[in-house]
Amino acid sequence: QVQLVESGGGFVQAGGSLRLSCAVSGRTFSSITRAWFRQAPGKEREFVGALSWSFGTTYYADSVKGRFTISRDNAKNTVYLQMNSLKPEDTAVYLCAAKARAGVRPADDPTSEYEYWGQGTQVTVSS
Repeated sequence: QVQLVESGGGFVQAGGSLRLSCAVSGRTFSSITRAWFRQAPGKEREFVGALSWSFGTTYYADSVKGRFTISRDNAKNTVYLQMNSLKPEDTAVYLCAAKARAGVRPADDPTSEYEYWGQGTQVTVSS
């Protein structure tokens, strides 16, 4: 099993920044690709971006490209989501996910690709 715990959410004004963290424990060899998703009220879960733990390559959804950055700390087994230039439409619960297979580009249904999920952390951006 793999356990993922997110932290760092909160309330921020539009244009501000937040950094989310996702600490991974357990069978970490089963978390070759780690990703961030988000889900706003009444909307489907949306892929935000992914990182290859082995190679450090990343991929981002168009909606966040240039504003969000995924990084990692190998020693802490933690992946981060740095969010800059936040907009009210970024308001959502942000979830960390992991899968045992390689590949940062999302499939047609990216949610179904990931086996392990965190509990989520709320991000609220005011206008």
